[in-house]
Parts: sequence; structure tokens; C-alpha cells
Amino acid sequence: MKVGFIGTGNMGGSILRGYASAIKGDEKSIYAYDVAAQTLDRAVADTGCNKCSGAKEVVDNSDLVLFAVKPIFFPGMIETIKDAVRSDQIFVSIVASYSIAEIEELIGKDKKIVRVMPNTPAMVGQGMASLSRNANVSDDEMAVAKAIFDACGESEELEERLIPAVTALSGSSPAYVFMFIEALADAGVEAGMFRDKAYKFAAQAVKGSAEMVLKTGLHPGILKDMVCSPGGITIEAVRVLEAKGMRSAVFDAALAVARTDAQK
Repeated sequence: MKVGFIGTGNMGGSILRGYASAIKGDEKSIYAYDVAAQTLDRAVADTGCNKCSGAKEVVDNSDLVLFAVKPIFFPGMIETIKDAVRSDQIFVSIVASYSIAEIEELIGKDKKIVRVMPNTPAMVGQGMASLSRNANVSDDEMAVAKAIFDACGESEELEERLIPAVTALSGSSPAYVFMFIEALADAGVEAGMFRDKAYKFAAQAVKGSAEMVLKTGLHPGILKDMVCSPGGITIEAVRVLEAKGMRSAVFDAALAVARTDAQK
């Protein structure tokens, strides 16, 4: 399978690097292009993939093409490759706000299209991505697309209508988590800890807690109760968070993202 990347910036480049690492030794089956020469050169140097001189060259050489360009440039980029696309190719898009129907209008309703909502932890191999396909994509072809995103974290196939929920739960949520880590670290600094250590302790606690949810399969409430001893200090912190409306704030913030995304 020859895989092409049109766009090798933060997200596209992260997916490219993760995939190249997963197929180490077969990097020459990857083709890449970016309008920013330095960005492309870094990606090629990091992965050993083929450097292309334009988006059309990527399409000409690839069985699967991943679109990772900014939304404002997407229609223009499609115009440059439209005459080269083939019905046997798989087109994977991580371009924000473009639905499968809109992509079909740009490149053809007969094309195989997979729409993906990734997130920034893909940059460190811990991403979470949703994949949605049109009727032209077979199970085997979907598995090929999914493997690319599994190479930089985890992925799940979902109906396209759930993308606003995905955006709220994984697409945008790293921002909320970073704010939580920052707030924890600030408290650590106030309590006398040096900032670099405070960030490490806070971030590792979040990372470890997330792993407990994923690996134990226990309800988060049960895991929370395991930390809260009767009459202890942790339950006092929980009381304060409840009084300040932490759950409600997170609930409302995530729903605000989902509702805003659904309107776009």
C-alpha cells in the first residue's frame, strides 16, 4: 500500500511520523508534500519518505491519500489534483469542518472517502481518532485507514453524526486537560514546589489516572472512591471541587464544543 500525505504540519506530520515508524524499513512506500518547504524537509528527514514537488505527484503515486491541509486551502488544493484522482484510491481527510458530503462534492461521489477527527496527543503517539466512511469504502479499506491512526495512538470507527461529540471528548479536550494540569502545578508552586517538578508530578498523575481508567475498566467513580479514605484529606478536596461546580463546568464546556461544532 502506497500512502501519500498532502500536508506535513503539526497534525499531518505527526501522523506521518507515527505511520513511518510503524512500517519501518518500508518508508519509501510513503509520499509527502507540503507547501511549506522547511516543514516538508523536516518530515522527509525524520522519516525517509519520498519528497514530492506537488500535491498531484502525491496522488499520482499513492493508493491512499491523506489530506492534512488547513480548511481555507482545501478547495484550492482539490482543484490542483481533481483530474488525477482515481476511483480505486482511498481519500482520508482530517480537514476540520468538511463533511463527507462536502468532500464528495469536491472530488466526486464515486470516490472512497474516510473522514477522521484526530487530536494533538498523536504528536507523542497517544492520539485518539474517530473514523467515518462513505458507502464506497469496504471493510478491508477501512482497516487500512484505521491502521494509520492506530500507529499514533488509538482509533475507533463511528458514524459521522457523532463527530461533534468526538470533538468535545477528544478533539478539544486536551485543552481542558492542559488547563487542569496547569492549575494543579500552580497549586504545587504555591505549596513550595519548583515549577518544573510541579508540572511533572501533575502531568504524571493525570497520565497514570487515565491509564487506570483504560486498563482496569472500572467506573471512574469507583476509582475516585479508592483514593478517598474516610475522614481523609482527598475527600475534602472532592468536596471543594463539587462546591465549585467542577463537574458542571466540564459538562457545560464539552457540550458547548459539541453544539458549536454541530452548527458548522
